[in-house]
Amino acid sequence: MVDDKPNENAASKAALKKEAKKAEKAAKKAEHKQAGGENLQNVKEEVDVSLGKYGKLPLIQSNAKNSDRKFLIVSELNKSLSGQNVWVRARLHTSRARGKQCFIVLRQKEFTVQAILNVSDVVSKSMVKFSSGIPKESILDIEAKVSEVPNNIASCTQQDVELAVTQLWVVSMSAPQLPLQIDDASRPEKAEDEEALNIRVNQDTRLDNRILDLRTPANQAIFRLEAGVCRLFRESLTKRGFVEIHTPKIISAASEGGANVFTVSYFKGNAYLAQSPQLYKQMAIASDFEKVFTIGAVFRAEDSNTHRHLTEFTGLDLEMAFKYHYHDVMLTIGNLFTEIFKGLRDNFQREISIINQQYPSEPFVFLDPPLVLEYNEGRKMLAEVGVEVGEEEDLSTPTEKLLGRLVKAKYDTDFYILDKYPLAVRPFYTMPDPNNPKSSNSYDMFMRGEEILSGAQRIHDPDFLTERAKHHGIDISTIAAYIDSFKYGCPPHAGGGIGLERVVMLYLGLDNIRKTSMFPRDPKRVTP
Repeated sequence: MVDDKPNENAASKAALKKEAKKAEKAAKKAEHKQAGGENLQNVKEEVDVSLGKYGKLPLIQSNAKNSDRKFLIVSELNKSLSGQNVWVRARLHTSRARGKQCFIVLRQKEFTVQAILNVSDVVSKSMVKFSSGIPKESILDIEAKVSEVPNNIASCTQQDVELAVTQLWVVSMSAPQLPLQIDDASRPEKAEDEEALNIRVNQDTRLDNRILDLRTPANQAIFRLEAGVCRLFRESLTKRGFVEIHTPKIISAASEGGANVFTVSYFKGNAYLAQSPQLYKQMAIASDFEKVFTIGAVFRAEDSNTHRHLTEFTGLDLEMAFKYHYHDVMLTIGNLFTEIFKGLRDNFQREISIINQQYPSEPFVFLDPPLVLEYNEGRKMLAEVGVEVGEEEDLSTPTEKLLGRLVKAKYDTDFYILDKYPLAVRPFYTMPDPNNPKSSNSYDMFMRGEEILSGAQRIHDPDFLTERAKHHGIDISTIAAYIDSFKYGCPPHAGGGIGLERVVMLYLGLDNIRKTSMFPRDPKRVTP
């Protein structure tokens, strides 16, 4: 007979062992659960440390003023404020989390400052984690203590201080994915630097995402300097007795007699976008305003995709009556440019320096008073280097640039005036030179070898104007309103038109006019 008790004993022992393991596992689970609860409690306590001091602000709808909260601008932050608590509103330029710290760089216009969050009795881990997850380009309100740093922070414009953050609020959250990086769009363009990072944001990407591109320090500086050109133009002419006028941009006929105009639907008919305010400037002179200028949009329907042409640009135009000689006007314009150049040199050095960091160029040089050469003198200079230009022939763009280099080498100036252009290459309303039937009382002005103004004495006698129009084969009926402007007596006058974007491009030595047009329009671009 077989005894089965040993098997029963083995089964009992296995069951007990299994139960023991189960109990041990349950105990460990309970222990982990308790530990997790303690950790959760720690997190809650940590969150509570910074509760109400960080997060995303509700949409600002002007329902509160917070007038007791005074904000400083980033450019004002320096070691004289060391130890003080300040509020700053700026963009998140970059952030870098490391352990219990998060370093962020704040950017406001072209100025930057470093800020730091350290886990402490007033800054929780959750606050640090929150700050490290904010997308770049978001707008933040930050309260911080200004601290002097032992070593300058080379990567920021405010190098002698940093901000120890105590509050951080997101005012406007950026999308997490950016179509271009501000750092990439700000890189210096130095083709000769082989060690430089070969990261470039191409022009179309920049212009397609112009809102981001305009945030770079160079672009901020370019358009502040461009505003300065307008201000200097306005101030210089106003103190000379000029009156600012505003002229129509919707006109009934092509303002310069050409076909390159934009046609627009106008009620039951058509109208055109103005190629120039010239007719209205001259009408103002005939109305006894004597000296006028205007700043406004000019439209040219030219299928030109060059580095210096736009289909819409900002025109700086002026017209002036004179007593006996158009040189009074020509030299007024030349001296106007000299004043603008001096104003930029004296008041915009910081902007020029910022722009040169990304787009290096030779400083713009000019003479005071400006250099004036006659057209035939320019022809002779070109002939001396083997380039022949006919007596009644216009200068081509390459020839203009060559002459600019020759003038710079001989006279050390980037700006000059070329007077007495051939009559054959000027519009019908240009006054002929009384002493030379092949010449005219007209002039162009150049910066770095490129034309930035074309001007002349205008014919102010209606009979002579009619004769010249017929000589050019123009249908008198199409310009009747223009000729009628001079029927009731008009003083002799002259003037010119300047392209703002081209002036800024050439002053700064930039390679493309689209860099100086905030939202450029050309044959291939009508957005954004």
